[in-house]
Amino acid sequence: MKLKTAAWSVGLPLCLFSAASIGQEYPTRPVSVVVPFAAGGPTDTMARLLAQQFQASFKQTVVVENAPGAGGTIGVNKVARATPDGYTVLLMHIGMATAPALYKRLPFDPLKDLEPIGQVADVPMTLLTRASLPVTGMKDLVAYLKANRDKTTIANAGLGAASHLCGLLFMSSIGIDLTTVAYKGTAPAMSDLLGGQVDILCDQTSNTVSQIKAGKVRAIGVTSPKRLTQLPDVPTLAEQGLSGFELNVWHGLYAPRGTPRPVLERLNKALNATIRDATFNARIAEFGAVSVAPALATPEGLRGHLAKEIALWGPIIVKAGQFAD
Repeated sequence: MKLKTAAWSVGLPLCLFSAASIGQEYPTRPVSVVVPFAAGGPTDTMARLLAQQFQASFKQTVVVENAPGAGGTIGVNKVARATPDGYTVLLMHIGMATAPALYKRLPFDPLKDLEPIGQVADVPMTLLTRASLPVTGMKDLVAYLKANRDKTTIANAGLGAASHLCGLLFMSSIGIDLTTVAYKGTAPAMSDLLGGQVDILCDQTSNTVSQIKAGKVRAIGVTSPKRLTQLPDVPTLAEQGLSGFELNVWHGLYAPRGTPRPVLERLNKALNATIRDATFNARIAEFGAVSVAPALATPEGLRGHLAKEIALWGPIIVKAGQFAD
């Protein structure tokens, strides 16, 4: 018995030293940030800015890996099933909270199969129309839709995408159902809006500010509670009568379940350094995004917010009746 006690007492410090050393040494090779959407989209843009900051913090290569499909669930599942060593992490937006209601056979549990690292940033959205649509604001748009609901199309980047959610909320708010056209990513949806093949798109400002400023699309309103400094002439949707229509696309960073605690702490340290970095904040401000408060850039902050958002969006999606197989 004494020998066993002695062996345990010697082994414990070695175990603690081993765990601590993992965090100190990590990372020793390139880290992949998986984006579950196509390259060129708004979440991809955010991920690439994040990767630049992490690369400087880690002194290691940080690459963005696009794994699109099924509203982001393919990419999320890829990370959920990855080796839990910190070398594969996930950047996912609000779609993490809507997937449980949208998909009947979801291959992962957002609250159980991933380790939350922390929230990153919030991105407002803009409601757009093709430039040739004969409307100038929300009042005109609603009148046009009432008269042309059967031949008006609203695009999105795929089931579960932020543009899909915004479209659902918009149609619910005005009480008009439109023909929905789903694409495999934001880029093709925007391309068809620019070409006039679809009429409406609600998308993140990271993908719309430049198109609005160039006059290639018409901005009806922003989903933020106040006007954006990047688009001072674009009113909020609330200003135009859609009270309570506020939608920010929040982004969270995750690792596979079972990732060692010291590695998660190292990732969280890099995340918090990023949201405090002036260059990062200036870059994301260019498209209307803002870093989250420090209390949200924590595992606890992201876990709690995710749970609340799952409870919020579930009833909205069920009421809309738009589900994946």
